Order: sequence, then structure tokens, then C-alpha cells
Amino acid sequence: MPKSSAPSRRVPPRDETMPDLGPTAPSWGWSGPGRGRASHVAKPPLYQATTVQTCGLYPFTAGSGAPAVGVPIGRHMIWGEVVALDPIDWVRRNIITNPGIFVLGEPGIGKSAISKRIAAGLISFGTGVLSLGDLKGEYGPLVSAMGGQVVRVGRGLSTLNPLDSGPLGQAVPVLERTDPAKAASLREEIRGRRLDLLLALCTIARGARGSIITDSEELALGAALDILDRRAGVQPIIPEVVHTIESGDEEMHAAVLARSRTEYEDLTNGIVRTLARICRGVLRGLFDGHTTTPVDMGSPAVSIDISALDKASDDVVAASLQCTWAYGFGLIDASRAVGDSRPYLTIQDEMWRSLRAAPGLVDRTDRLTRLNRHQGVGSIITTHSLADLDALPTEEDRAKARGFVERSAVTILGALPDKELGRVHEVRALTSSEREFVASWSAPESWATDRPHPGRGKYLIKCGGRLGIPVEMHLTPRELDLYNTDAAIRGLRPAAPVVEVGVA
Repeated sequence: MPKSSAPSRRVPPRDETMPDLGPTAPSWGWSGPGRGRASHVAKPPLYQATTVQTCGLYPFTAGSGAPAVGVPIGRHMIWGEVVALDPIDWVRRNIITNPGIFVLGEPGIGKSAISKRIAAGLISFGTGVLSLGDLKGEYGPLVSAMGGQVVRVGRGLSTLNPLDSGPLGQAVPVLERTDPAKAASLREEIRGRRLDLLLALCTIARGARGSIITDSEELALGAALDILDRRAGVQPIIPEVVHTIESGDEEMHAAVLARSRTEYEDLTNGIVRTLARICRGVLRGLFDGHTTTPVDMGSPAVSIDISALDKASDDVVAASLQCTWAYGFGLIDASRAVGDSRPYLTIQDEMWRSLRAAPGLVDRTDRLTRLNRHQGVGSIITTHSLADLDALPTEEDRAKARGFVERSAVTILGALPDKELGRVHEVRALTSSEREFVASWSAPESWATDRPHPGRGKYLIKCGGRLGIPVEMHLTPRELDLYNTDAAIRGLRPAAPVVEVGVA
């Protein structure tokens, strides 16, 4: 056979004086002269770089595969790599199917902090951020610091007209000259939103035990809105709706199919009294006048602050949240109608305080939010516990409310007890390891007062059936000032001294 042309390698002879120690060395090396024993192994310096760069120095890099697309949230708690999140960009990259985020965690562990981190980052990326119904006034400092607009609604403060079409109504005359079909569609959209909101407010005003809105009452509200809408350049307000129904002209009679004045009054007296309660009862001065501070849609961020109403009754809070949500989503529709293509992020905190006020509000809220999902609008919904669902009036409402969690492609879990994680598992499957991991953050291991809560700043990001991403977030000094929600309780008085007890 011909010899191979490949050059032969010369293998050095084995030193017979040294024993065969095997292919794998101990962690500190083999002991003995000349065998590489190290009595102390120094910790090497830590470098951070992309895998493209690092593989040239160390080709055996590994990681969790967590997306690095979006706002940096923190470091992976196992692998140490940076984890980023942007619900809108994740949809663009086919990581998730819809831009909804549901945040769940115990009070004080940082639910609002991660929402604010995402919001601040997305503002920097050019995304418009709307905090709709800020009950605690938490987002105002951040929005102001980012050059946004804060609208404070309350008695003696700004008034918000929930029937105000805003820029959406201003776009109608322009479209009537250029695209009449689109203008007609826009008018119907405005009418539908106004009617839905009036029905929601009337449902809240009647309470959980009140009578349902009848067909005649709904027809009366719709006809009154149609009459008021024919006035050029004037936005309707709720007291005008009351007056239009009370007047009861021929058009109103025909709308409710009344054959006489007496029959008309029998059909509409209930809705007139309900609307009068909105205008002259506990909601007086809040949503019964023209908008005093219009929202600037050119602003990078907007917070509609209703913290002045936080201590009000549940029906006042519920009505306020419904009005601000309707107004905010209407603004997004308006921006789309005039050609604004930038993405938006909406933040809805304390959603359940609105949904539990009366039966049927889940449906109306769902319609508000569903209309924007196909328009490049991300959302963050936060709550303390899925047990809040149990407070909704009917089983049908509770089942539909679970859909808010199921339809959110991203679920962020903060520290939670195991019982609560069992509820989460019913709508978002968790492995046993994930449940143990999150439950371990829920309570301190000792009574030491100088240690932070073990769950503060720690989150598990779940996306569909994928394994969760455990991430720990550290705030910058500026963020600590802007995101601090403990200032009030920590500023009440100096901390109590620590008493040391010894045994003689």
C-alpha cells in the first residue's frame, strides 16, 4: 500500500518515572513536584460581552436564551445575563402573540416599580405611555420627569368629560372631505364608545343590586346622543343628555316606541333618575362638565391622576376608572385616525376596583381594551391577588375576568404564597420548581429588621408554556427617588429602636 502523504506527528516518549494519574485533574491540580498543584485558586475578573465577542476568548459560553430585546429589566438570577422586555417589540419578533402584560404580586415587592421601569424605557424608545386612572398618584413623578403631562381629576381640580371625542371628533370633518366612508365609520365608533360608557356609568350608579338597563332606556340614551351629535363643534355632556331625554320631543318618542307622553315618561323616568344621580350625587363636579384640561397627544407620556378620589366609595372609584379608561382609549383611536403610527403602552392599575362595582362591567371593560389590541397598543394590568376575581358580582363575570390574565401573553409574578400560586396555576401553568422559587420570596427567613424583604425586586416572567425567566431588578438612585411608594409610611415618625434582650 502506498504510504500516506500526511506528515507524521512525533509523540514524545512517556516518562516511566511518573505514574498514570488519569485524564481528569482534581480542582486544584495533582499534588507533587512538577504536577501543577495550586494551593490557592484566585477568582478571575468578571467581564461582560456579547456571545459574538466572547466566543473568541472562551468558546464554551452558555445561557438561558432569555430575549435581549426591549427595556433592560435586570439580571437572570441563575445565569447572570441581562433580561430585557418590550411587549410590543416581542410581538414584532414573534416571541409572543399579543402585547399584554399581567403583573401579580404581594404589596411592597415592586409591582409598580417594574411597570415604571418598562414605561420609562419605552418612553425613551418613542412609545407613548398612558397611565389611565392612577389611583395612588404613583406615576405622576415619573411622567413629569420624562417631560409628560399629568392631569389631576377631582373635586376642585380638573373635570374630564367622558363623552368628549377629542381629536377623534376633530378628525371627522377632515375625513368628510377626503374619505366620507371612513368619516361615517368614525362617527359610529364615537357613538358606540359614548353609549357604552353611559351604560357602564348607569350600571355603576344603580349598584350591584340595582335593576338592569332596559331596552327602552338604552334606546333613549342612543337617541339623545344622536340629537346632541348633530350640533357642529360642540361636545355633549351628561347633563345635556338628561335634558334631552326629559324634554322628550317627537324624535325621542319614536326612538323608544312610545305611543303617548305618559308611556314615554314611564319608559324613561328610571334612566333620567340614574343620570341625575351621576350629575347631582356623589359624582357631581367630576364627569358632568366639559373637559377643563385637554390631553396633549403629542406628549411623550400622560398620567390621568385620580388619587384625590382614592378614599371615595367604590362606585365613585369604579365610575372614575371607567371614564378615564374610555377617555384614554378614545385618545389612542384619535391618534390612529389622524395617521399617528407610534406604538402606545397603557397602564391600568387596580382594575378590579372598577369591575366589582356592578354586574356586566367586565364585558364593557373588555370591549374598551379589545378595540386597541390590533392597533399596536401594549397594556400592563396589575393586581395583588387573583382572589380579587372572587369579589366580582357573578360567576359569569369571574370567568370572563380570568380572560384578562389568559389573554396577556406575558405574566410577571412577584413574591406570592403557595396558595395564591395555586390560583395562578389554573390560568397559567407553573412547574413545581417555579412555584417553589416564587414562594421562597414571599416571607423573610428571620425576624432581622435590617434586611430587605427577600422578594423585593425579584420577578418570574412567564410567556405561554415556556419555562419562566427569574430576574432580579436593581434600581438606579434616580429611580429610587421616582419609584418610591414607601415615602409616606417611612416619613410618619422615626423608626422604633431595636430592643436587645439578653439572659443573665
